[in-house]
Amino acid sequence: MTDSLSTVDAAEIAKFSALADQWWDPQGKFAPLHKFNPLRLSFIRDTATAHFGRDARALAPFGGLTLLDIGCGGGLLSEPMARLGFAVLGVDASERNVRTAAAHAAASGAAARYRAGTAEELAREGLSFDAILNMEVVEHVADLPAYLAACAKLLKPGGLMFVATINKTLKALALAKIGAEYVLGWLPRGTHDWTRFVPPKELDAMLTANGLTVLKTQGVVFDPLSWSWILSSDTDVNYMVVATRSE
Repeated sequence: MTDSLSTVDAAEIAKFSALADQWWDPQGKFAPLHKFNPLRLSFIRDTATAHFGRDARALAPFGGLTLLDIGCGGGLLSEPMARLGFAVLGVDASERNVRTAAAHAAASGAAARYRAGTAEELAREGLSFDAILNMEVVEHVADLPAYLAACAKLLKPGGLMFVATINKTLKALALAKIGAEYVLGWLPRGTHDWTRFVPPKELDAMLTANGLTVLKTQGVVFDPLSWSWILSSDTDVNYMVVATRSE
């Protein structure tokens, strides 16, 4: 483990490390992410092709662009992003997660690279990326303002940052915490701490304070009729934010 842990919650890292061997099991503990992944991928692809002026019909439209998947877990987003042409670096504070991601990429032939580390370390190294995925991470860090400040430093001018998280509402407490963990059993109990959920206005303010401009806030809801996730104007529970740094 690295020595820059100011935004890393050791208990959170231990919790996800204990499940590292289940990342790629669509019926395992991360089944909700597998269900969520098609929508996340299409949203990222559509938004990024429009922003970077790439051909949405191309198999790998993002050749020549770099992408950081921070808090990459087992690489569920890193691998498809690499197949879309990005030069991908997946970073996670859990060494077990990184080993799982690297092993799966080697077996599948995906070109994604991985390393154990933190956003602060990458920022100190002076690294920068055209796109940053910050998906289902911010509700698990110990110091959110410091974490987002480090992430913002890593984004190139004209780049895109995607942030996906959970709103801090009673509806989110009922559905994303109590319902998902204790009633339906979709997530292991203790996966989320409602006190760390983030209202969109607070997230927008922190991104703006670090020199980013929020382009879009997109709600996401689970549709029980189609048994799938869909885009929505409803941001009461799950939502995604897209931000950029001015040229």
